[in-house]
Amino acid sequence: MDLSFELIAQLAWTGLASSSSYCLFAMAFALVLKVNRVWNFGQAGLMVVSYFGMYTAFRLLDLPPLAGAVFGAAITIAVAVALERWGFGTLRRRNSSVLTFFIFTIALAHGLVYTAELFFGTDPKTLFPSIISPVRLVGPIVVSDWDLTALATAAAMTTALWLFMRKTGEGKAMIAVSDDPDLAEMYGIDKNRAYAVAMMLSAVLLSAGMYLIGTKAAMFPATPMNQFLIFAVIATIMGGIGNVFAAGVAGVVLALMQSFSVLVIASTWQILLLYILIFVVIVIFPQGVVFKFRRGPSRQAGTLAPAVEETGEKQA
Repeated sequence: MDLSFELIAQLAWTGLASSSSYCLFAMAFALVLKVNRVWNFGQAGLMVVSYFGMYTAFRLLDLPPLAGAVFGAAITIAVAVALERWGFGTLRRRNSSVLTFFIFTIALAHGLVYTAELFFGTDPKTLFPSIISPVRLVGPIVVSDWDLTALATAAAMTTALWLFMRKTGEGKAMIAVSDDPDLAEMYGIDKNRAYAVAMMLSAVLLSAGMYLIGTKAAMFPATPMNQFLIFAVIATIMGGIGNVFAAGVAGVVLALMQSFSVLVIASTWQILLLYILIFVVIVIFPQGVVFKFRRGPSRQAGTLAPAVEETGEKQA
């Protein structure tokens, strides 16, 4: 294959634009793992809830785009909060093992996928009757309106999440709970509230990502379980456990790898490549690859206390 500059530039742009949704999915997964300390494989089910919530709003209720997106996000938030309160919360109170959480989330995801297939069918669906996006040439690169919307959405959501976590009381409470939930509770922070807020933010990120997916291509109900969740897990491990934004960066890298992989492997084999990659990452890079932005060793209770106390005083 002739590796011209135009081809490489187009693959890079396409991969970058496609990475927008993967970045959001990865941050959503990493956020729940960081704060709630749960490998939430049920995220695939929440993706299905979000997608078909918006599908119902757009295709069945004929709501305008903004109202339909809010409708889908609201349903996803409600299911996510219910999952935390009556699912994860119940398992925590019972001191359930990690294996129990794993089985529960996998079963939940499959249940929601099968429910969607029962009501909406197994054939692929788009959020709108037409997903054709206007395109233009920028030098040698074909740029679509969808590309620009996707990149702008991912950048805005990432910035908003960073500001929320660093500049608001709720965000600082989430960080304190992620470091030490029991110590945070001693300083007056409601850890259950922090868990719920993390699930709500995750649901918003998922809804934004699924909107981008559904306005570009058709989706099978099982796609989130078979593809998007795998991307999120790999990116979370690559970024290093607890690094939410590094997981987003890893999601971008994975999307670019997938875009350029068409040069050496047929598209039909790319899903298999993902499964191979997750085994490689887990076995060889369990602590992350290169996206480790920690300032030093994990905080100990003594160094964490002032930060938690500050957050607790602001919430009081």
